[in-house]
Amino acid sequence: MLLGSIEAGGTKFVCAVGNINYQIQDSVHIPTTTPEETLQKCIEFFDQYKDDLSAIGIASFGPIEIRKSSPKYGYITNTPKKGWADTDFVGPLKKHFNIPIAWTTDVNGSAYGEYVLSTLFNKRINSLVYYTIGTGCGAGAVIDGKFVGELGHPEMGHIRLKRHPDDLDFKGICPFHGDCLEGLVSGPTFEARTGKKGKDVPLTDHVWDIMAYYVAQAALDTTLMFRPGQIIFGGGVVSEEFLKKVRREFKKLLNNYVDVGNVDEYITMPLAKNNGSATIGDFALALKAATE
Repeated sequence: MLLGSIEAGGTKFVCAVGNINYQIQDSVHIPTTTPEETLQKCIEFFDQYKDDLSAIGIASFGPIEIRKSSPKYGYITNTPKKGWADTDFVGPLKKHFNIPIAWTTDVNGSAYGEYVLSTLFNKRINSLVYYTIGTGCGAGAVIDGKFVGELGHPEMGHIRLKRHPDDLDFKGICPFHGDCLEGLVSGPTFEARTGKKGKDVPLTDHVWDIMAYYVAQAALDTTLMFRPGQIIFGGGVVSEEFLKKVRREFKKLLNNYVDVGNVDEYITMPLAKNNGSATIGDFALALKAATE
């Protein structure tokens, strides 16, 4: 039995096949161009394994339609990604392969991957929230193996925040909300604020303190709304040194109101290396779909 994974990002798609132990057997990176071209290349990759492929898990950028009762189930909906709005993603794959397909958001996939890995690493977490901070921002929540969201998936990357007093002149870059979480801390905000790519801005720069203040607010809101066992931050912007700043700000904001245990173990980096949580999650969701 082989399981398929598609981690669909705005810049690239990572397609992989793996076994029931979530070990990758083969993978390919596909640039995100037009829906037709990109999905066709995904189909061509999985065609090599068609006889052994039992199910595919897809973790996609969004917003997406996750309600199976909707005629647009399996679609990417009103995404700002040019050319991808109202795209039927699952339909062409289902038509070609006729196997179970698990469909969720990129951050839900990552959250589920971390949920599965916590068991494999003997660090069982019953509930967690996974944030990614990169080109965009988003979060997925898993509670007792189930995702949160009925009318749709959460959009925690677009929560509103109290502005840092040293950042009031920055209007934010989110095309929908301006200064939501994504508009204030996603990777492109570095260039918007400083004229430099994030990788060229040293951690001693005050902009990192400002961003840590915002990310800590997201962690605080998540704590008070969900009370999860763990909050995980991944994505290209995040490093352990940055999380140290986030934890310091979080402690100030929380002010010992509720108990979260050891903050170093509560707010963490992903267990999966190289931001590979979504692929693990896709494999696990595909296996679940194949055996249900």
